[in-house]
Amino acid sequence: MKSIYKMSLVALAVVGLTACNQEQKTTKPAEVKLETQAQKQAYSVGASIGKYMSGHIKEQEELGLPVDRSLIIQGFSNGLNDELKLTEEEMQTVLQGLDEQLNEKRQAQATALAEKAKAESAAFLEANKAKEGVVTTESGLQYEVITEGTGDKPSAEDTVEVHYVGTLTDGTEFDSSVARGQSAKFPLNRVIPGWTEGVQLMSVGSKYRFVIPSELAYGSRDTGSIPANSTLIFEVELLSIEKAAPAAEEAAAAK
Repeated sequence: MKSIYKMSLVALAVVGLTACNQEQKTTKPAEVKLETQAQKQAYSVGASIGKYMSGHIKEQEELGLPVDRSLIIQGFSNGLNDELKLTEEEMQTVLQGLDEQLNEKRQAQATALAEKAKAESAAFLEANKAKEGVVTTESGLQYEVITEGTGDKPSAEDTVEVHYVGTLTDGTEFDSSVARGQSAKFPLNRVIPGWTEGVQLMSVGSKYRFVIPSELAYGSRDTGSIPANSTLIFEVELLSIEKAAPAAEEAAAAK
């Protein structure tokens, strides 16, 4: 749809929700006929706009800004028929103000969530480090051995192959190679510091549980699936190691 309509959130608000967002009417709605290509095209335009906007409207309501759906539908209809009740300039000013309000609300919500995650993470780390079998390193990384392997241990420059499951402290799973059914392979020095440090402790064939403080993970960044200041839990199984080429060999290969 983006290739057809270049619309910002402000512009989309003028278009609004389609009739699917209206409160249920007492009269039976007219049957939608989607027999011809032209009918399908027209329906798809409206449905795509409505589907896209429904998420923004839901967010606005969740942020505490009321939405009058009937007026959105009315504005949509007026816009289609060129019967606007406000001038383009008036609408632009109103919608810019709405955008500013939403951004302020989003920032306040993000700040509150970050503070909450920081407090919860501190409490979780304090409780976890007291558990039997948990080791806390100088950096603050916590780990426990689930299965101890007998193979080699990687260095930070090596490429490792692993299976892993990542969760937040409340148990929410945000990433899993196990769920995807495909192991992951990457240079160990190109991931978060908690991984770089922790996986170097493992021998091939080992399975460890790491509890990684936010400062060894994504810190104050909000990645969407991982809130800012989150402590992360990973169960990691080290499958294999590809040793890094010595510097002299790398230099020769580059010539």
